[in-house]
Amino acid sequence: MTLLLDTQAFIWAAKEPRRLSSAARKAISSPTNHRYLSHVSVWEIVTKVSIGKLNSAWTPLEIERQCELLKIDFVLPIGMDHIYHLRTLPLHHNDPFDRLLIAQAQVEGLRMVTSDSTISDNYLADTIW
Repeated sequence: MTLLLDTQAFIWAAKEPRRLSSAARKAISSPTNHRYLSHVSVWEIVTKVSIGKLNSAWTPLEIERQCELLKIDFVLPIGMDHIYHLRTLPLHHNDPFDRLLIAQAQVEGLRMVTSDSTISDNYLADTIW
């Protein structure tokens, strides 16, 4: 199975794994699953650090270190097809980072690891949490 970790799932997996559900922990740690992190999440982390909503310890080097520790298989770039797919999404979710993650999961056929019920209820029925 190929997983796309949403930003919060990545942060919790890296720093506070007890906050993950048991299903999310199991999916992320399974050696048979492939783990993706999106450039969207890196962008969101950098943005949250710069506005003081996230600890400044989340430096670029720390993000890369956590990717290595969590055995992230691929960092997913933002493609034009992902951006164009945004126009097909209903407006249930207003967070631009989450909307782009949803578009990437839909376009790439990835299962998202997320605690966000708005995503699972309105966009991706097959999320893991």
